[in-house]
Amino acid sequence: MSERSETAEELKTARLWLRRPEEADIDVILDVHSDPETCVHNPSDALTRHEEAEQLYRRWDKQWEQHGYGYWVVGRRDSARQLGFCGIKPMELHGIQVLNLFYRFAASAWGQGFAGEAATAVTTWAAAHVPDIPLIARVRPANVASQRVAQPERWAP
Repeated sequence: MSERSETAEELKTARLWLRRPEEADIDVILDVHSDPETCVHNPSDALTRHEEAEQLYRRWDKQWEQHGYGYWVVGRRDSARQLGFCGIKPMELHGIQVLNLFYRFAASAWGQGFAGEAATAVTTWAAAHVPDIPLIARVRPANVASQRVAQPERWAP
């Protein structure tokens, strides 16, 4: 990971680094989003081709350009290896502007608390920098692991 000043583009936790995605991350986007396990609860998010991962990266990058925040690439501080993604996206829900919390990690990273740690970093950042927009996490009823990450008490700064 390159050294950057502390901005929205980089967040750090005790174990993790979070940074704005770069073109070099397209292969990781494809790896994580093409694994059937990672998209079992959201099959429409599954990718099969490099071009799809490239398009997804471009959408993420456009959001960063427009809003100054978005989805971060997440990795361990003791490694350059990416674990997955976590971030926020502005959207409208029932006529109200909200920020939707997103997290998707490689199956090899599951069960170690990485998603919760990354979500806490992102929601803490959002509370400080975009406090006027409500933060939600849309989770499918069958996705129990994601529901645990999405518990608002986890997000308390």
